[in-house]
Amino acid sequence: MPLPSPLLALAFALLAAAPPMPSPRDPAGYVRPFVGTKGEGNTYPGAQVPFGMVALSPDTDKKEYGTASGYEYSDPSILGFSMLHLSGTGIPDLGDILFQPTVGETCLTPGTKDFKEKGYQSRFRHDQESASPGYYSVMLDDYGVKAELTSTHRAGMLRFTYPASKESHVVLDLAHVLLHKVIWSRVRAIDAQTLQGMHLVKGWAKDRSVYFAARFSKPFKELRIFNDKKEAKYDSFKNYRFLSNAQASGADVQAVADYTTTAGEQILVKVGISPISEEAALRNLDAEMPDWGFENYVANARNVWNTELSRFEVEGTDAQKATFYTGAYHAFMAPNLYTDVDGRTRGQDHQTKTPKGYQTYTTFSLWDTYRATHPLFNLVQPDRNRDMVRSLLAAFEESADHLLPIWNFWSNETWCMPGYHAIPVIVDAWAKGMTGIDWEKALQACVASASHPTFDALADFERLGFVPFDVENESVSKTLEYAYDDACIARLARGLRKTAIAERFEKRAMAYRNLFDASLKLMRPKNSQGQWQTPFNPQEFKHLGPFTEGTTWQYTWSVAHDVPGLIRLMGGREAFTKQLDQVFKVQEKRQDAGVDDILGRIGEYWHGNEPSHHVTYLYAVAGQPWKTQALVRNLIDTQYGDQPDSLCGNDDCGQMSAWYLFSAMGFYPLCPGDDRYVLGSPALPKVSMKVGNGKSFTVRAENFSPANVYVQKTTLNGQPWTKAWLPHAALVAGGELVFTLGPKPNKAWASRHEAALGALHEKRP
Repeated sequence: MPLPSPLLALAFALLAAAPPMPSPRDPAGYVRPFVGTKGEGNTYPGAQVPFGMVALSPDTDKKEYGTASGYEYSDPSILGFSMLHLSGTGIPDLGDILFQPTVGETCLTPGTKDFKEKGYQSRFRHDQESASPGYYSVMLDDYGVKAELTSTHRAGMLRFTYPASKESHVVLDLAHVLLHKVIWSRVRAIDAQTLQGMHLVKGWAKDRSVYFAARFSKPFKELRIFNDKKEAKYDSFKNYRFLSNAQASGADVQAVADYTTTAGEQILVKVGISPISEEAALRNLDAEMPDWGFENYVANARNVWNTELSRFEVEGTDAQKATFYTGAYHAFMAPNLYTDVDGRTRGQDHQTKTPKGYQTYTTFSLWDTYRATHPLFNLVQPDRNRDMVRSLLAAFEESADHLLPIWNFWSNETWCMPGYHAIPVIVDAWAKGMTGIDWEKALQACVASASHPTFDALADFERLGFVPFDVENESVSKTLEYAYDDACIARLARGLRKTAIAERFEKRAMAYRNLFDASLKLMRPKNSQGQWQTPFNPQEFKHLGPFTEGTTWQYTWSVAHDVPGLIRLMGGREAFTKQLDQVFKVQEKRQDAGVDDILGRIGEYWHGNEPSHHVTYLYAVAGQPWKTQALVRNLIDTQYGDQPDSLCGNDDCGQMSAWYLFSAMGFYPLCPGDDRYVLGSPALPKVSMKVGNGKSFTVRAENFSPANVYVQKTTLNGQPWTKAWLPHAALVAGGELVFTLGPKPNKAWASRHEAALGALHEKRP
């Protein structure tokens, strides 16, 4: 059979690479991976399977906080494609093991975005770029090379379609990471098509080792290895012999595989990643990508995504489905698998472990994800969330500090954000019936973490009943965060009949009262003598001031564990809701330094950051659920969508997306650690959710329309439901919740004092 012409071959290759078209039973077809890549979302569009270790994605910048995920939609060029990324965080890290196809002169550095400094980067256009779950492609204009990516859990495959050239290359840059510094790296050839190596990075994670093995589909014409930009000399690969001196190590190492290519010729690279060793990375690669069937891996990745996304069945417009399924996609990107195919992992003590009966996970953005992401997992990913809880408890046992994780990834603790929020993740799992956990040991880990001398302010917190601002930065935020976490410990202790522990932490949970200034009806800093901070500007937004990434207007409401108590402090429900109204009062434009980074603002409500996420639901607790309904629907309509700039803040490992998923379904976990959800107003005509026990819970909105935001009545399994909250047991039992909606508030629904004020957070026996 005659071979097709080079142009036909290229056309066939491009057609074969196109992702499958969506169908009604293909929820992955509704996902828009570019959502959140422009502006503050900090997501990435590359190839990943749900919760996968590998996130193979393009990098457009390595130095800016605004490209913490490596990719910013507004950037003009692509540096290359690296194997690991953080989804939606505010601090850059990862971006490990970068590959870039090039043609012509070899460059060893990426160059600059203005192209004044030449490098291996390439310009690209969005009309020549596409992404779907498990697949990414782009045309690199400077080289005429099409790059395509796909992945499994522990491996990724890159397919490069070249023009005709005697100078085609694949550059491997081991000096590339996002923002931070490679301390040491190594690369070596183990045959004429395979490289192995590693690098050690000092970054946000202070001591992070990544190992890789890369196989090329075509033997190297030549392999050049560089150390400090100087070529490491060794014999050529004539007759494809392995030569032991084809290697280099140091802080600045690159390898360049050289080829002669015909028009439309494809060279593929498949790469395994491991936290353990180069040999483990090769095992991961051979186990998960044994052949070169790129399209099969794309199809398999899409099938895995469809399995996870089909936990939800959504009715609505295509745009609504795209927004919802993209939210689920982002919520299922982290935490990341951290176990090799042989069951081994790297512990918090950096020793190799083999966990018994579970997979280890990493990347715990707990200050963010305890609020809605892990509560979502308790409903639709309970088995995986059990492994995550076990991972947190294992980290406690392994850490030198004997401390539960705070912001943890790749065997490193970053100490980022106040509080010890592994605790509400653990206690929420207990409150919602998780089995297979030694809860006595879990309580011990919680108590030890909440008593640890690492938290310098805890001694003052327990002695004074608050963190003083003249001793510790972020003093008000820390007081409120500690109090909430302590309330969770108290609940677990009560449940396990540990009375002394419960009483100790119930007392600490009330610390919020000590910083409430009744004259302002706001939280206010105190010094170690118990005196209010003077002068005090409630709108002041200050880095390392008394509040973390906010002001008292956001943090005053961080008392989810005792909303009735906060209502009493404010003088009752009427005073409480009047003060809450002031949060959403649009005022003159804020001019504070840095405040422009906080988006999604309605007055002093800042949806772009997590401390505000529960605030709209407080109206429902205080007997005015119609205000919750209107505000939640407004946020869904204005702060989410299916475009690259449709996320108003860092997605933070899925928290922004999880807020949307819950709120679009019409309920929200106001207080993780409690087994109830506050009702809002559904933003879709119908959603069916497969809960973890195989049953299905359906939310249906009668009279749904953009104008009909107010709940007129609800029924649960055909019976009237008049409370402003829903128990977890009702969801996991399966059934149907029906909202009847209308254009005007029904102020009689779920607004009785006993239904709203007394039923949400009473002390449990």
